[in-house]
Amino acid sequence: MKDKKWTAHHGDAAWRMFKIMAEFADGFDRMERFGPCISIFGSARTREENPYYDLTVKTAEKLGKEGYGIITGGGPGIMEAGNRGAYNVKAKSVGLHIVLPKEEAANKYVDQNKIFMFRYFFARKVMFIKYAQAFVYMPGGFGTMDELFEVMTLVQTRKIARVPIILMGKSYWSGLIDWIKSTMLTERNINAEDLDLFHVTDDPDEVVKIIRAHYKKAELKPNF
Repeated sequence: MKDKKWTAHHGDAAWRMFKIMAEFADGFDRMERFGPCISIFGSARTREENPYYDLTVKTAEKLGKEGYGIITGGGPGIMEAGNRGAYNVKAKSVGLHIVLPKEEAANKYVDQNKIFMFRYFFARKVMFIKYAQAFVYMPGGFGTMDELFEVMTLVQTRKIARVPIILMGKSYWSGLIDWIKSTMLTERNINAEDLDLFHVTDDPDEVVKIIRAHYKKAELKPNF
């Protein structure tokens, strides 16, 4: 088999390393100051008239009243709804924005001094995970699924402490949960107790109750 040609760009790689380090350094330095937060994930395509948009706003408002800041990706859809709920109750409203082609600026409900611009998805994901005391997943696409399974893997493997993982939208998540139970569990690719890693609800008050109960026993701190 003929060898494939490989073109290395040593200078570009070294410069990219410094840009990555700068994103981590800025994120760690600023996020440490915000105090306990909740990360909310979900689709950028969710419109304001969608019931999940309003559910996200209400959930973020209740979490904000509990004293938590709200972290989202800073974009439209569910992200905007999460920041809007925080804004409505004067809670900290953080936007971890990603630079993408044709991507708009951060939504108007993010605090101006809490907007982050990331070039690298993996650096952004670290900030979502390290500084959140719970994770709320609204209906979303590939990105939401990626973030959900990343967090569940980190908890399952004890790379981060056990934290509340909450899926909102029972009808949306039911098919995935059924498949996890009927296929993933049946094939013994997970253990039965792994099904306890997450909660499913449609009730913002239950979200608050789950998180409140968890932190009666656990310490509020960064996850690693």
